[in-house]
Amino acid sequence: QVQLVESGGGSVQAGGSLRLSCAASGYRYTYSMGWFRQAPGKEREGLAAIYTGSGNVYYSDSVEGRFTISQSKSKNTLYLQMNSLKPEDTAMYYCAATRTVVAGRERILPEKYNYWGQGTQVTVSS
Repeated sequence: QVQLVESGGGSVQAGGSLRLSCAASGYRYTYSMGWFRQAPGKEREGLAAIYTGSGNVYYSDSVEGRFTISQSKSKNTLYLQMNSLKPEDTAMYYCAATRTVVAGRERILPEKYNYWGQGTQVTVSS
């Protein structure tokens, strides 16, 4: 019983920044939460994940050094800070949660997550 709602998407120029938020009901029951994106005609791509208990984070190569995942347990909220945005970052962005133990690359595999938000659109123009 985890419900997720994303916010913070919008349109920005290349090189700009956005911070996405994900409000989570049932946060205490999750093991891992993550951020994913999907562009038209492409597979859903895992970007970053966090163990909600320890705060340990994991990133995909495509966003390492530009994006930062974080959480506020007191606010039951997950964040994704996105800097140095590129046009190829344009996509629908989703947060997700799982109660399942995940490790390594599987931490950012969409099929490991069973709770999903509705998504928030990010558009980066040149």
